Amino acid sequence: MKYQIKQINELTDSDIEHILKLWDVSAWNTMKPLYFRTFFKDSEFHFLLDSQSEILAVLRLNFDFVLEISGNQYAFAETVGLVAAHKQKGYGAILVEKFKENVTQRNLETIGFCHTDLRPFYEKCNIEILYDKAKAIKEHADSEWINSDDDDILIFNVSQKEKEQLSRLSTQHNAYLITKE
Repeated sequence: MKYQIKQINELTDSDIEHILKLWDVSAWNTMKPLYFRTFFKDSEFHFLLDSQSEILAVLRLNFDFVLEISGNQYAFAETVGLVAAHKQKGYGAILVEKFKENVTQRNLETIGFCHTDLRPFYEKCNIEILYDKAKAIKEHADSEWINSDDDDILIFNVSQKEKEQLSRLSTQHNAYLITKE
């Protein structure tokens, strides 16, 4: 097995087709490679590949992620879209381990999110979890701020100062997702 990182411009059309198939998001199923590269322009892709370079697992690192907490902005790399080609084979866990090593070596402030049903997976992967803190993140939808639908914040590599800020989140102390216009 091989761990590989590709920037958006390094993805082949067949890589993109395979990623979209694995993600299986109905709104994205007809996305063309050119649009994919534009839509995910602030991302890099992490892969676990077999000996024939077939994708066993993939995740996306989103660099366009900023939270505002108590008037201060914190930029994080956000881990999203983790999926394995075959369930229960350990490929997702292996990719998470290699990914965590990579972002730690690069000293990238990196977080992710999960629902409660995925907690056991991330606990097994030894990823630090800030339980029930993601609900305190507000996202702008139409003309109002709504709570994130995730439950937990996953800590892949975060400084102590930022971790303390995230740990303090609550219904009375929200974070706000800042999106580029």
